[in-house]
Amino acid sequence: MLKKSEDRSALEAVFENSLWNSRWAVLVAVISSVIAALLMFYIAGVDTFYTIEHLATYAGVDDYADRGEIRAEAVAQVVEIIDIFLLAIVLLIFGLGLYELYISKIHHAYDAEDDASAHLLSIDSLDDLKSRLGKVIMMILIVKFFELAIGMEVDNTMALLMFAGGVLMSAAALVLTEMATRGSAGK
Repeated sequence: MLKKSEDRSALEAVFENSLWNSRWAVLVAVISSVIAALLMFYIAGVDTFYTIEHLATYAGVDDYADRGEIRAEAVAQVVEIIDIFLLAIVLLIFGLGLYELYISKIHHAYDAEDDASAHLLSIDSLDDLKSRLGKVIMMILIVKFFELAIGMEVDNTMALLMFAGGVLMSAAALVLTEMATRGSAGK
């Protein structure tokens, strides 16, 4: 049970006020995360531009082997770009989520006409924030696995079994995540 304000000592009131105002230190993490997210979006955008520029020559290559090499390189670049965009999204969710949890609701998001913005920021606890971040981080890991799988040389039975095991574990992780999401939505 909370004490009434007249029942607290002046020292206790000052101390509690200081504790409460210390939450503003979270702004360092919020601002840093948003800046890092914007930088990652910039990097992915520049990489996308140069990948498109690189692929502009694809149609002009006559040799099938050379086109195959360009194609494999392009797929690897696109997967890497997706990875960077996902990292930027993690940083953005982290920054916005911390702000919403410790500082204040972002009123503009809830005043918007569409439901997407309110859904994006429906973070009510640290567990919600961890859950959202965990899902995006898992997608980053799956994309990274896909990136490594593209360049993998499957030249013996053990390599094929390891590759199949990796695919199976990735699928299992997605299924378990979906089951956990549906389970927590039903509560």
